[in-house]
Amino acid sequence: MIMSTKESRRVVIVTGGASGIGLGMVNYFGSKGDHVAVFDIHAEAPAGLLDELTTTHTKANFSYYQCDVSDWDSVSSAFKGLYTTCGHIDVVMGNAGISREESLIPTTIPTISEPFEPTKPKLRTMDVNMTGALYTTKLAIHYLLLNTPSPTTGSRGSIVLTASNAGIYAFPVAPLYAACKAALVNLTRSLGPALLPHHIQINALAPAVLETNIAPSKDLFQGMKMTPMSTLVMAVDGLVEDVKRTAQIVEVHGDKATVREVYGYVDEDSEFNLKRFWTLGYA
Repeated sequence: MIMSTKESRRVVIVTGGASGIGLGMVNYFGSKGDHVAVFDIHAEAPAGLLDELTTTHTKANFSYYQCDVSDWDSVSSAFKGLYTTCGHIDVVMGNAGISREESLIPTTIPTISEPFEPTKPKLRTMDVNMTGALYTTKLAIHYLLLNTPSPTTGSRGSIVLTASNAGIYAFPVAPLYAACKAALVNLTRSLGPALLPHHIQINALAPAVLETNIAPSKDLFQGMKMTPMSTLVMAVDGLVEDVKRTAQIVEVHGDKATVREVYGYVDEDSEFNLKRFWTLGYA
C-alpha cells in the first residue's frame, strides 16, 4: 500500500492509528482524501484494516508503518520511510499512548521493624506517552521545516498531540499517566509561540472518556458518561483546518470541544520574569 511515486495530496501521520482514537483520526483524514500513514506498534497492519479503509475512503491513500514511538531509531525510520516515499509530510497526529500504571505507593507499608528495599518503578507509560510524544514532535518539526510555506495559508504544517483531561485535572488513580498528559499540555503551550516564526502550528487534544482499547477492560466504561468519537473528529477538524490556531488545548467532552485558557499570572513579577526569559531567548 506504500506509494512508489511522490504524493501530491496532503500527507498525514497518525501514531497509534490502528485502533481507538487514532483510527478515528485515520478515518477523518481518509474522508478528506489525504494520504494517511498509520504508525503503530504491531508488526503488520491488523487483518483487513487497509482494505477496509481503502474501500470506505476511495479518494484517499493509506500506508502502514510498524514502529515503537518510544524507540528513537524505530520512529525515526518510519518518518524517513514515509518522507522518502511521499516527498513531504504535512500533518502529524502524535496520538500513540498506553495506560499501564505503576503505583508509587507500595502495597505493603514498610515499618522500622520490617523494612524492605524499594523497587524500581516501571516507566513504560512514561516511555510511550511522554518520551514517545517528544520523539514524534521532534521528528514532526524536522520534516515540516522541509516544507515551503503554503502560498495561501502561510503554513508549513500542523502537529496535534493527544493529551487527556487527566492532564488538566487531578487523577489520583493513575498519577504517572496524568503526569505524562500534563507534560503534553505545557509542551504544546510552550512550543506554540516558539514555532510561530517557522509557520508550524502545534495544538493538543484533551479527551474525556472515549471507549478505546487503551483501557484494561470495556467493563471500565460501564456507568461512565461517554464522549462520542464524532466530537473528537470535530475537534481535530477545527485544529488542522484553521492555521491561525496554535498552542491551544482543546478539551473534548460530550458534544463539545472547549479551548482551555492558560492560567493567569499570579502577580506582575512572575509575568515580567517569564516574558523576560522569552525576550532573552534562553533559560
